[in-house]
Amino acid sequence: MHIIGTAGHVDHGKSSLVIALTGINPDRLIEEQRRGMTLDLGFAPLHLDGVEAGIIDVPGHERFLHNMLAGAAGMELLLLVIDAAEGPRAQTFDHLRILDLLNVRRAIIVLTKRDIVDAEALEIAAELAKDAVAGTVARDAAVIAVSNVTGEGIVELKAAIREALASLPARDADAPAYMPVDRVFALPGHGTIVTGTLMQGTLRTGDALVLQPSGIEVRARSIQTFGSKVDEARGGARVAVNLPGVAVGAIKRGEALVAPREFAPSAELVIDFTALPSATGLLKRRTHVRAHVGSDEIPGVLAFEESVPSGASSARARLRLQRPTVAYPGLRLVLRRMSPKDLLGGAIVLSALARSALADGPSSPLDERALQAVKAAGLAAVAPDQLAAALNVVLDKANATADALVTRGDLIQLHKPDAYVAREAADAAFAMLSSALDEKRRRAPWLLGATAADVARTLALSEALARRLLAAWHEDGRLALTGRFWHAPDSAPAFSAQQRDFFARELHDDPANPLLPVSYEALLKRVESARVDGLKDALETLLVTGALVRVGDDLYRRAQITRARTILATALSAGASATMAQLRDAFGTSRRYALPLMEYFDGIGVTIRDGDLRRLRVRAPAVSKG
Repeated sequence: MHIIGTAGHVDHGKSSLVIALTGINPDRLIEEQRRGMTLDLGFAPLHLDGVEAGIIDVPGHERFLHNMLAGAAGMELLLLVIDAAEGPRAQTFDHLRILDLLNVRRAIIVLTKRDIVDAEALEIAAELAKDAVAGTVARDAAVIAVSNVTGEGIVELKAAIREALASLPARDADAPAYMPVDRVFALPGHGTIVTGTLMQGTLRTGDALVLQPSGIEVRARSIQTFGSKVDEARGGARVAVNLPGVAVGAIKRGEALVAPREFAPSAELVIDFTALPSATGLLKRRTHVRAHVGSDEIPGVLAFEESVPSGASSARARLRLQRPTVAYPGLRLVLRRMSPKDLLGGAIVLSALARSALADGPSSPLDERALQAVKAAGLAAVAPDQLAAALNVVLDKANATADALVTRGDLIQLHKPDAYVAREAADAAFAMLSSALDEKRRRAPWLLGATAADVARTLALSEALARRLLAAWHEDGRLALTGRFWHAPDSAPAFSAQQRDFFARELHDDPANPLLPVSYEALLKRVESARVDGLKDALETLLVTGALVRVGDDLYRRAQITRARTILATALSAGASATMAQLRDAFGTSRRYALPLMEYFDGIGVTIRDGDLRRLRVRAPAVSKG
């Protein structure tokens, strides 16, 4: 389905034209019907030999321009309505300038009231209309004269509409659902109903959705398009959605009903802004504006990143809003002055991310846009929902695209939580880290490597992100982890001669008491009092690598632990069990040392305690596959 919009000056016959085309009066308000003037948006379905469309009838009066803008964003085909007797007027040009900045792709100029002018006047009106639309989206539009009273020209207009609609491309099926809410009301027996033009994506009965920026989680109980109940509505449709469990007063025009995962409210949008030629003199480096986003009007500041644009050139800018909104890359906006409310120009949203991971325009292949978006973020890993937002696709599509780039080798995937970093950024960071590790090894070869905190400082990252990058490098084999130290897989600590002499002296063998440990606290005091460079770090390296094993308050050399384990294997062989006293005697040591030693072996799963007895833990046999 596609959306047709009427536009033009007040009293030029827009609503009457909708009635002539559809048989439905779009002026739903009693006040509109009493005054004969459209005050708010009106809607009607149009069925043309298998082509389905909806018509949005907008107010023509300047005082209701904000209502016109609320419905204009979804229009694709414009019916520019001009009174054949009066010709183009003020709101004709206002509406045309606005729609030229939005999503309208085709236009038809409709001259109304042909029944009250002669052929010569009709020809003049057509020429005036063509002159009026020069340089706009309607510049090559067909001109069709009709009478809303007699019906003359209506058949011809319907044929032109059908042809124009058939040429319009379908909305993106892979995009997440985005529907600006332009009406909210309660229906007896049903509850709250919201309506709007589904700008992109698909809505299905039962879908979990979110009203943004309020963050209200809702469910689509039922869906209608122009009064017909449907199970599914696709982009381009005029949709009414029944939302149970939410009060009418909690929702207002300006909210957007969106997919639950791909949108996050943001008070700053990166945009490509194009000024109207008449507005260039009104723009400053920072200009206060009214931003029309979807169906909302939000005050904000337009801040240009470089110079203020001149003429019809576009410029990148940041739109800082007084309250957050949701948008997607490619969404078109209209900006007006705060006061007076002159039209300044239009913009295309480039990014709605707090940090701008910008992708190329929609014409670029999706995988290349995804790669550029992740590259733009540097080492700030891009989460799947952020990538989906940057690409304006559903989350599953973003995940599939990123996974393909991981397989191709262009991205690396981080975990806990999942996110992506460009391979070239990760490789540059790894090169920086490798250089830092080499320098640390040169200065202090007894150090095993660097902690995650050290790495975070080196790369100027948060420690949480550094840990995720380290895990990725560990997974691909570029780094090893020993204890809390990250290092190259082939690196090994090297102690100085003074360090080796100190430990040989303090940790010497005692043939009379082969399992006698050394007090950790006593050794630490001697380490701290010894004037040997790096000795305390060297002690930690011995502990981390397992050359020394701390058991309670004592230290054992690895050879002692191996000896004790061999004694256990002999004493508890063939399923035998032993008391603590028996094991103490087997170790040839006192209970003071034997008890912590057995608790250590219990803790690492060598033995198991059963009352006063201990036995070897029986390992479950490996399960054969196949």
